[in-house]
Amino acid sequence: MLMPVHQSTSHISSCLLSCWQSPGALHRTVKQPPLSVSQQRAPRSGGIRCNAAEESQSTVFAATVKASTVKALVTVKETIGGLFAHTGLTRGADDIMDLLGKTILLELVSLELDPKTGLEKETIQAFAHRAGGDRGNVHYEASFNIPTDFGEIGAVLVTNEHHKEMFLEDIVLTTGDATTAKTISCKSWVHSKFDSPIKRIFFTSKCYLPSQTPSGLLSWRQKELENLRGDGTGMRKAFERIYDYDTYNDIGDPDKGLVRPILGGSKVLPYPRRCRTGRPKTKKDPLSEQRASTVYVPRDEAFSEVKQVTFSTKTLRSVVHALIPSIESAIIDPNLSFPYFTAIDSLFNEGVTLPMGENAGVFRSIIPRLVKAIEETKEGILLFETPAIIDRDKFSWFRDEEFSRQVLAGLNPVCIQLVTEFPLVSKLDPAIYGSPESAITKEIIEKEIKGFSTLEQALKEKRLFVLDYHDLLLPYVHKVRELEGLTLYGSRTLFFLTPDDTLRPVAIELTRPASPTKPEWKKVFTHTWDATGTWLWRLAKSHVLAHDSGVHQLVSHWLRTHCCTEPYIIAANRQLSAMHPIYRLLHPHFRYTMEINALARESLINADGIIEQTFFPGKYAGEISSVAYRDLWRFDSEALPNDLIERGMAVRDPTAEHGLRLTIKDYPYANDGLLIWSSVKEWVTDYVSHYYPTASDILGDVELQAWWTEVRTKGHGDKKDEPWWPKLNTQTDLIEILTTIIWVVSGHHAAVNFGQYHYAGYFPNRPTVARSNMPVEDESNGAYERFLVKPESALLSCLPSQIQATVVMSVLDILSNHSPDEEYLGKDPEPAWADNPAIAAAFQKFSGRMQEIDGIIDQRNLDPERKNRFGAGIVPYELLRPFSKPGVTGMGVPNSISI
Repeated sequence: MLMPVHQSTSHISSCLLSCWQSPGALHRTVKQPPLSVSQQRAPRSGGIRCNAAEESQSTVFAATVKASTVKALVTVKETIGGLFAHTGLTRGADDIMDLLGKTILLELVSLELDPKTGLEKETIQAFAHRAGGDRGNVHYEASFNIPTDFGEIGAVLVTNEHHKEMFLEDIVLTTGDATTAKTISCKSWVHSKFDSPIKRIFFTSKCYLPSQTPSGLLSWRQKELENLRGDGTGMRKAFERIYDYDTYNDIGDPDKGLVRPILGGSKVLPYPRRCRTGRPKTKKDPLSEQRASTVYVPRDEAFSEVKQVTFSTKTLRSVVHALIPSIESAIIDPNLSFPYFTAIDSLFNEGVTLPMGENAGVFRSIIPRLVKAIEETKEGILLFETPAIIDRDKFSWFRDEEFSRQVLAGLNPVCIQLVTEFPLVSKLDPAIYGSPESAITKEIIEKEIKGFSTLEQALKEKRLFVLDYHDLLLPYVHKVRELEGLTLYGSRTLFFLTPDDTLRPVAIELTRPASPTKPEWKKVFTHTWDATGTWLWRLAKSHVLAHDSGVHQLVSHWLRTHCCTEPYIIAANRQLSAMHPIYRLLHPHFRYTMEINALARESLINADGIIEQTFFPGKYAGEISSVAYRDLWRFDSEALPNDLIERGMAVRDPTAEHGLRLTIKDYPYANDGLLIWSSVKEWVTDYVSHYYPTASDILGDVELQAWWTEVRTKGHGDKKDEPWWPKLNTQTDLIEILTTIIWVVSGHHAAVNFGQYHYAGYFPNRPTVARSNMPVEDESNGAYERFLVKPESALLSCLPSQIQATVVMSVLDILSNHSPDEEYLGKDPEPAWADNPAIAAAFQKFSGRMQEIDGIIDQRNLDPERKNRFGAGIVPYELLRPFSKPGVTGMGVPNSISI
């Protein structure tokens, strides 16, 4: 009976394939017919023949197998704490296996079928024995005697004879005289045979479209994908590599009274799918999945050990399970406000004294950047680094010009949109939510922009812009207000574009819909020249900033990047073979995303998790994210040019750079983002053109078509019938789809993630909650009188509490961090790309362009004409600078969503 093998989801260059062999039938598979004439594609005139540039490598490697002897050097990376980092009864047995030279069993696999039997040729076996090590690696060597009729080596089977998994770095094959060598990059965890007898297979770097698959690998390719899909049953084990879909039915914990709606699977609360774990259902809700201390992800999707030490579950769990309880012990009252603004400053100068106790070692080793241990005591100091924005200008957060500048060059520059019609009108049901027309009138606007233009001129000249969170938030106003310590409004914030290309805030509208006991309340605030109006304006800005912070975290960041990307990853592993060129193109852009998403479900977006505790929607955070997905998200709009056009921030212009003319010329996110977008698109175009010379190649690729179909119908199944999904019929279609995905996981994510501590580390600049109503909403409760006496206290009581602020600052510091092993966009080629001369040349061009972009952005930040990124006390816009050193730097565009 044939047994399936799990595909490795390691680094793209692994070239993994799977073996379906039982221990009793190691060298037999089902008979396969030879490739048909149509499958053996001939060169095409007028285009690059697919894989033509790879043939020289195949010839060299074929020479290897003509030799009578092939040697293999296997490199295994040492784990933290030792080679296999385990102790116990099995350790002695494993040491004995090392001494006997039977740690790793290798088997060479031929690309060809046996011409006599039509079956796969028998593999050539040898045990690899330990042969020293260096720089954290351990080396193993093996030697093979190869029959002259074996043919070209297409893969290596690996069996881990130890009781614990090992991290396999690579396998280098050489001839006996070492004149030729071929490196098979693995970068993958190999499970113990005691966990599963299924062997792992690692392939050479050559890519094959389905129709080009060598006859010896044809059936293996199909069965590999069948195995990766699983059968949709059972609880997943840590060593497995099964990819399947499930709804977000594990956010709540009904058995502990933390009930949350299931996200996904309905028209009311649709959502992208996440990876199925198969955990049992809860006792109180048979539709919800039980929570656990860890969440399954396919093994090679997990963090590297370097990242585990610098971030990973250890770091965030330390914040959740050690740091936060210490903060709560130090700050007993959960609703305690900061008494004055200098007390906020003390977080960066003096810190908060924490009772460390048994957590002292955790604080010292895991989060030394935040917690400074006091020797010989049981206390520690939570001392925050001063965020860049406050380090340059302590009062920048107070200024209107900085408030509007950050709409274009801050943490959430993806929500501002052009006003094309006036008055502003809601799409909500007026029978439920009242008059749809905004209270921002022509008279208010013209009063604020007097000296510049009339309302009609401003509309015609494209000078009015809006942050419109009215319709998204208004249905949740009363729900959120029922939660302790939280309040909410629907909001609209209007801006005017000045002649120097900077935005000026015009008006803020806050709305509370009618309730059974109260009428609708709607009021417009503007900057005034009296003390009362000025403080009311500042309070209104704090409410808007809290709204913007929540939308940023739940929609711009979590939903549009992390959440919507996971289905692309699952579908790719289920439908695209590891030998597929598009799989290899995308794989570095999927690194670690499933792991960080699982961690988010465990500690960040879960019921009573950090997001619910520290952001304005509270327990409705997931619902609001789902509503945004339902009403706002569409795949084609995730492409940067389309997004800018739909928001009115650009129009198509063939004569302009990148084919777009920006509505606001000095729009740093768009200016730099289009550099990244265009560079990625050029690289993807070169790559796709190499493997798909004609549109018929796209249509005929069964795996590619199955992948895109599954993305739409399963991964994003709640939106499968939407008309805006791109077709996949031509090279242009594929290029646009791939560029969009790569942009989202690289440029878009970098723009909304790595500035979190820089911009929100000083929380008055971007408060995550508003805890008190505007004092003029209900003057009968004494709030207005208290506001008049001490308006500063009114603002402080509206901002996050001491616990909320310190918790969110700690988390944002971690989430803004670059790991030492970060892989940046265009920095280093994948081994599979480097082995193909045509692809290597295309990547070299891409890499050079990214280096050039880094310099262009540097120069833009020194240009005094660009007032949204240069000026007194202004933080340069560096979020889309391609490269960065490790740490919290506020720059760097990684390949993937890795944090």
